[in-house]
Amino acid sequence: MIRARFAPSPTGFLHVGSARTALFNWLFCRSVGGRLVLRIEDTDRARNQSELVDNILEVLTWLGIDWDEGPFFQSARAERHREVVDQLVAEGAAYLDEGAVRFRVPEAGVSGWDDVVRGRVTFENANLEDFVIQRSDGSPMFLLANVVDDADMGVTHVIRGEDMVNNTPKQLLLLRAIGRPAGSEPGDAVTGEAGEAGGAVTFAHLPLLVDDRRRKLSKRFGDVSVESYRERGFVAEALANYLALLGWGPPDGVEIRPMAEIVERFRLEDVNKAGAYFDVKKLTHVNGTYLRQLSPEAFAKAAEPWGFDVGALPPTLQGEVQERAHTLGEVPSLVDWYFLDEPTVDPAAWDKAMKAETAPAMLDGAVAAYGEAPWEAAELHARLAEVGEGLGLKLGKAQARVRVAVTGRTVGPPLFESLEALGRERTLARLRAARARL
Repeated sequence: MIRARFAPSPTGFLHVGSARTALFNWLFCRSVGGRLVLRIEDTDRARNQSELVDNILEVLTWLGIDWDEGPFFQSARAERHREVVDQLVAEGAAYLDEGAVRFRVPEAGVSGWDDVVRGRVTFENANLEDFVIQRSDGSPMFLLANVVDDADMGVTHVIRGEDMVNNTPKQLLLLRAIGRPAGSEPGDAVTGEAGEAGGAVTFAHLPLLVDDRRRKLSKRFGDVSVESYRERGFVAEALANYLALLGWGPPDGVEIRPMAEIVERFRLEDVNKAGAYFDVKKLTHVNGTYLRQLSPEAFAKAAEPWGFDVGALPPTLQGEVQERAHTLGEVPSLVDWYFLDEPTVDPAAWDKAMKAETAPAMLDGAVAAYGEAPWEAAELHARLAEVGEGLGLKLGKAQARVRVAVTGRTVGPPLFESLEALGRERTLARLRAARARL
């Protein structure tokens, strides 16, 4: 049975890179009929935040990533970790050093493996230091706990970020020492001083996520938590779809598709090793595509947490909002003018539209033209165009003054459909109020 694991640490909100790792483990297991184990690596007592465990579980569930076993907590296995350390010391594979315990690295030979993503990787044992596997306070180091838990839980595939490559030879040596060699092919895993080899665990190191300057994606340079994108109105299906494209691509080139189809096409060996650019613009495009695919009812429900009842808009206007929103977080700026007594005015938009010499005359003309006009979009369009023409303005310029006066912004749904929906009384009141500010 193929078994993979996702093992996050509750030291911060779930990073989009960690979410991508979880997703690739999930895609792999679902594509080959394997089982996914969720294990919480909570042995770092100084940095752990237990409340973040709930965030990890909730975000994974939100993204549609389920697991077959767990969550298991690494801290609950401390006695087992100490038992293995004692065994290694008794066998001479490890030794005490100022209260801590170090693993004794062979002086000769190489530790290597055939990585599913990176190909053959080898390290000279002579270049590896004797590394600590247990702290002086008796707590296990990350490397030891991971190896023991992977072995005990029958993990066959370790799929993780390439920043863990340098730890892998140490883990291979530990696996060998506890009786479970590792590698992608039998006889092609760990070769030590005696030339012994064996194979059981397959490693795949995923490319790191990088920003537009090819720097490792980190919180120093921008938003990196799944929670941040969720709060900004990215929907789960779109984010999961986009994460699947970071380091992997479907053979037919169709990038936006249901997750079930991605599972069918996913192959771990198709993951490339080049850094994966986390392009927020592309993510936003993918998210907008998913929003447009929603039914009007589903879109309105999805937008509810952002404070406005989009379903109360006239159907035509709701469709225009859905067409223009790239994220749910953009919905308020597209609809608040309709629901509020007064529009929320963007100062930059006001300055751009209203500081022109023609602004007062344009607003006066709009009030006069709209006073008795049949209240329908086409007529409102024609009358405003006539007012603008009389002032030597193209429709775009004329429209901008009225849009800012009525909605507070320079962009939004089609203006004349918006005026029709708002109604004559509210529209004229806003035009007069804007004129009074000039």
